[in-house]
Amino acid sequence: MTQKTAQFINIGERTNVTGSARFNKLILNGDYDTALEVARSQVENGAQIIDINMDEGMLDSQQAMTIFLNLIATEPDIARVPIMIDSSKWAIIEAGLKCVPGKAIVNSISLKEGEAPFLEQSRTIRRFGAATVVMAFDEDGQADSIERKVAICERSYKLLTEDGFPPEDIIFDPNIFAVATGIEEHNPYARYFIEATKIIKQRCPHARISGGVSNVSFSFRGNDRVREAMHSVFLYHAIAAGMDMGIVNAGQLAVYDQIEPELRECVEDVILDRRPDATDRLLEMAERYKGGGLRREEDLSWRDVAVEKRLEYALVKGIDKFVVEDTEEARQKASRPIDVIEGPLMDGMNVVGDLFGSGKMFLPQVVKSARVMKKAVAHLLPYIEAEKAEGAGGPKGRIVMATVKGDVHDIGKNIVAVVLQCNNFEVIDLGVMVPWQTILETAREQKVDMIGLSGLITPSLDEMVTVAEEMQRQHFKLPLLIGGATTSKMHTAVKIAPAYDGPVVHVLDASRSVGVAGTLVSDQHKQRFVDETKSSYDSMREKRLARPQVDRLISLAQARDNAPALDWSNGPSAPKPRRPERIVLDNYPLGDLVERIDWTPFFRTWELAGTYPALLKDAIIGETARNLFDDAKKMLARIIDEHWVEARGVCAFWPANADGDDVILWHDESRTKERARVHFLRQQQQKRGERSNDCLADFIAPVSTGLCDYIGGFAVTAGGRIEEKLAEFKAAHDDYASIMLKSLADRLAEAFAERLHEKVRTEFWGYAPDEALSNEQIIKEGYRGIRPAPGYPACPDHSEKPALFALLDAEKATGIHLTESFAMLPASSVSGYYLAHPESHYFGIGKIGPDQVEDYANRRGVEIARIEKWLSPNLGYEPAARFKKTG
Repeated sequence: MTQKTAQFINIGERTNVTGSARFNKLILNGDYDTALEVARSQVENGAQIIDINMDEGMLDSQQAMTIFLNLIATEPDIARVPIMIDSSKWAIIEAGLKCVPGKAIVNSISLKEGEAPFLEQSRTIRRFGAATVVMAFDEDGQADSIERKVAICERSYKLLTEDGFPPEDIIFDPNIFAVATGIEEHNPYARYFIEATKIIKQRCPHARISGGVSNVSFSFRGNDRVREAMHSVFLYHAIAAGMDMGIVNAGQLAVYDQIEPELRECVEDVILDRRPDATDRLLEMAERYKGGGLRREEDLSWRDVAVEKRLEYALVKGIDKFVVEDTEEARQKASRPIDVIEGPLMDGMNVVGDLFGSGKMFLPQVVKSARVMKKAVAHLLPYIEAEKAEGAGGPKGRIVMATVKGDVHDIGKNIVAVVLQCNNFEVIDLGVMVPWQTILETAREQKVDMIGLSGLITPSLDEMVTVAEEMQRQHFKLPLLIGGATTSKMHTAVKIAPAYDGPVVHVLDASRSVGVAGTLVSDQHKQRFVDETKSSYDSMREKRLARPQVDRLISLAQARDNAPALDWSNGPSAPKPRRPERIVLDNYPLGDLVERIDWTPFFRTWELAGTYPALLKDAIIGETARNLFDDAKKMLARIIDEHWVEARGVCAFWPANADGDDVILWHDESRTKERARVHFLRQQQQKRGERSNDCLADFIAPVSTGLCDYIGGFAVTAGGRIEEKLAEFKAAHDDYASIMLKSLADRLAEAFAERLHEKVRTEFWGYAPDEALSNEQIIKEGYRGIRPAPGYPACPDHSEKPALFALLDAEKATGIHLTESFAMLPASSVSGYYLAHPESHYFGIGKIGPDQVEDYANRRGVEIARIEKWLSPNLGYEPAARFKKTG
């Protein structure tokens, strides 16, 4: 396990409507609550960044992105990791940037449309303080060679850094493409990425490298064992070359050293392009791992069946050894040579299509099937040409195919072209990034029988609609075939078919195109197929359009009306504190804090994803984690024994009552004179079912109840005297020890906050004197009460911190002081409030509207513009829009 491998950042991939069928279904059904659980699971399973993509043709993607990110902002356990806003549409990215309270990552921008829009988008990203993924993509298309990858990244880097974009916020994606596809030109793609990564890291200082790892193994979808091995081998070499992060399911990676040696060698041959027969060898070996079984011995019993079945078997298995003799036998039995293509050969390709579509057959096998088909057709071609000479007719049909404007993905289209050509269709392939004008002009000039559109990225869906609209405007009647990974039958029915009166058909996968195209040129079957397809699409569209819209931001008045209905009839939330005086804890014993350390965030500091203690046994990072943990325990012992740092704390409790969304702190128990007010915010998202719009003030008894309630506050640090030891490490050039000390001091500060809260519950306030929880239960916050901190999701305004510090006289008691931006020094410090209500819980405010901002500004007695600045990440509107409201 190398240090580079240990530092590799896993990007969670399941919150992507184009990559996860389950997430797609949840979002399309408006089930955002369950969709949040997908995000939470990603974080719990070790994702250090979660990639969120809403590019689905059936969605209002901008609205879906806004809703989901706003909801994430209300979930602290999800919002603690960076969000990667993933979209092919700039408007969606811009909407997402307005919703993420912390530092976001944009995925992605590129030079595809030229330098001006590229720099304009980068400036917007920089204004939001975000990082960005930059694709190796320019005006000429995606980079597939080493030279192009490096050149585009260097050019992008120069443009960005000279424009003031921080180089450390640049993440290059030099394009990971599928290898072992059966197409020779694709063989070096993984090696190109690895070699380009080395050069880019040298020439673009401080920039990062990322990529979608699962792309490399797409050819073997359905065979998890081989895919896992391919991902592991690829990462082993790519990380060593400088790859920093990637979209990969860490739980589905094989351990490099534990991959069966023979399989690892075959996979390595493919990834590193070490031998010309690497694909064939891996494909053969993959048979051993289908369903966990072993490869079957060669069985020639299939040679005993009828010739039609022999041809089908040969196509499915990609066996060309006997295809010429079998094709000749079939020709002699048929009335015409074309009947062999339309009969047994097409039947065989339909089987191939079904197997590929269900994930039981791999992409290189489909290409091999096409090659068998080509051999058969080559044998039949002289006989077909002879018939033509005798007036027996030409190709079965003519189709113009294109990957639409803005899209450069064409593997699937190329396979369709091969298969159709093998089935006696003439294919006019216009290539990639083809504008609609070219497609339609070619269709007219070449007198084609149908038009086929392909696309992989979501914007391609809009371009396909444009093509359909132009076909309608120009009075075309030709069938329009829609295909590609991002397309769907539902999108075709709802968005494309209504734009064009002619036949519109979604083609599920490459091999199935043969059956669809064959039917559309059949005088006998075409009209019935067209009518049935139209009827099916009409029904799907009607059902889809009948569905309701999703959430909106509600008014502050509505949110307050939906506050939690707490029962105050049984008295206040907690008894009077046992020790109402201010409590100072000076030089608190560090040894008492060790058992309260939550080690999981410690490992995340070192970029080791996972949950303690399970990550110590992780197949990928376990060894590194164990070594780090040993070092940490040794230093922790020295910190305690040699008093490297000092822990100091303070807490206090005040008589309190809620007044709307404020909490009044009284001078004394007479509750007649205000000491101070704490101003809280309320959630404004529309909630489903019985979920309330929460505010922390809800958990304090309102003034109107006449009840005597209380609120507490605290500030702790474990950073006292730390600078002395850090100076020693700096003088010794020991960065490892310096970072280790800081990370342990942070853990001790959090442990101090946990221990003090425990003492508050059981002793100082004493509202839970009989609490008896295990350390695990305490770390998981299984106790009564909460300690929300200013600047965190439930109370996101950092500017409330000075008032808390004044109430506690925190600087005098602890040595902690606030910067002009309300940060605490020493850095290893924690502060917040204590709420004791049994139903109090953590939540996130999320986005708020201009009405609440205005209300909050009035309550605090400050200008609206200042509140908008403090709460910028939480604004659910553009500040200037406040003055454009209409009645």
